Amino acid sequence: MGALSRFRTYMELIKVEHTVFALPFALTAALMAADGFPSLYQIFWITVALFGARTAAMSLNRAIDAEIDAKNPRTAGRHIPRGIVKRSEAFLLAVVGFGVMVFAAYKLNRLALELSPVAIFILTLYSFTKRFTALCHVVLGIAVALAPLGAWVAVRGSIDLPAVILSLSVALWVAGFDIIYALQDVDFDRREGLYSIPAKLGEDKALTISRLFHVLTLLGLIYVGFIEKMGFLYYLGLAVSTILMVKEHVIVARDRSKIGYAFFNLNGYISLTVFFFTLLDFLWREFWS
Repeated sequence: MGALSRFRTYMELIKVEHTVFALPFALTAALMAADGFPSLYQIFWITVALFGARTAAMSLNRAIDAEIDAKNPRTAGRHIPRGIVKRSEAFLLAVVGFGVMVFAAYKLNRLALELSPVAIFILTLYSFTKRFTALCHVVLGIAVALAPLGAWVAVRGSIDLPAVILSLSVALWVAGFDIIYALQDVDFDRREGLYSIPAKLGEDKALTISRLFHVLTLLGLIYVGFIEKMGFLYYLGLAVSTILMVKEHVIVARDRSKIGYAFFNLNGYISLTVFFFTLLDFLWREFWS
């Protein structure tokens, strides 16, 4: 296998397209932290740090869960169970990813570097949580929420209330849609003794919790907008995002076979919508107000 082909395989392994969940919120946080537009230098190293973190987290997840994935018909076709990628390769990729993240943090500022071990711990912890707690979805949410928090720290060099509220909102958003995603594996999780909210509480209660998490997400984003004195365009973006979240829950309630579409497409649109309208809001302030 050639180098380019191997690179593509690794990008498939880490689901690089799922960066659409975290990167837009990281850039949203960077815009707010700069109260306008961060430098290209900051944007570059924020993106590098996020890519390194995602590479490490997903590689670890695939390596740690390889035996579980091989037993689950839904995941048996993943790269490690099929022998396309070795577990040792995935672990090495994780080490490289963490190294890239730490180096990017070093290039940003001292606080970002000092907090990088905390990020490594949380990103590593997630892959084990389904073995001992149904709150694994929340831990995943916290892991993804490190992206906006880290971006804020990268720009400001501090942790401030808006960053905390924004990150908590992202954590709840991710936990909410991960609960929906876990509906696909309820029977398997129960049979294998794995933990998830749907497996523990049942599908109906799980969906209720998911809806609650998403309501809290929107309230948190509204509060961030209030603190940061965001304009009409920001709130318009939240209105569009609300419609997308409602659509996600309606689709899943009616047809479980469309969970994949609801998980990736709609949530990708939500993160991009929040970023796009936040960007428009700052552009409006810069050029027309």
